[in-house]
Parts: sequence; C-alpha cells; structure tokens
Amino acid sequence: MEISKGDLVESLAGHDRGDWFFVVDCDGTYAAVADGKCRKLFHPKRKKLKHVRLIARTDCLSAQRLRTGGEVLDSELRRDLARLRHQNQSHNQGG
Repeated sequence: MEISKGDLVESLAGHDRGDWFFVVDCDGTYAAVADGKCRKLFHPKRKKLKHVRLIARTDCLSAQRLRTGGEVLDSELRRDLARLRHQNQSHNQGG
C-alpha cells in the first residue's frame, strides 16, 4: 500500500524510531512527517519512505484536513495521535 498525505506512519529508523507521525506531504521518495510535539507542522521531519511503516489510513479529523488542505493545529495532531495510539494498545492487549 502506498503512503500518502494524512496517513499514520511509524518511524523505523533514526532517533525517533517507534514514534508515530502523520504524513504532511509525500513526493514518492520522501515523506514529510509531523507529530505536533517534537515535529511541528511548520517544520516537519523529512524521512525516506523505506524508513517509515504505514500503520493506518485513518479518517480522524486531522487526517481529513491534511488530505483536503484544510487548516490543522499541532494540538489536534497530538490529540489524535494519543487517541489512536491508545486504541492500538487497547486492541493489542485484547481490551
């Protein structure tokens, strides 16, 4: 599955390995990713696509706005990432 704008990805390499991000932009070789905390929307991290793994193509408000070009706040990214990570942990623990 191809990674595109608004997707939820996990970093596979670098000091941020294991962290989750939203894809802010993607050009086929690199993805610009942001989490709203360490990597803000105005200065996203540029990562090679081979160094990220697609977690989900989510329909949360932040992802929808990123896809359509709407305004997204860093606080919205943080909130949605925390909620999605919590849902994933609950699902993996059988809860």
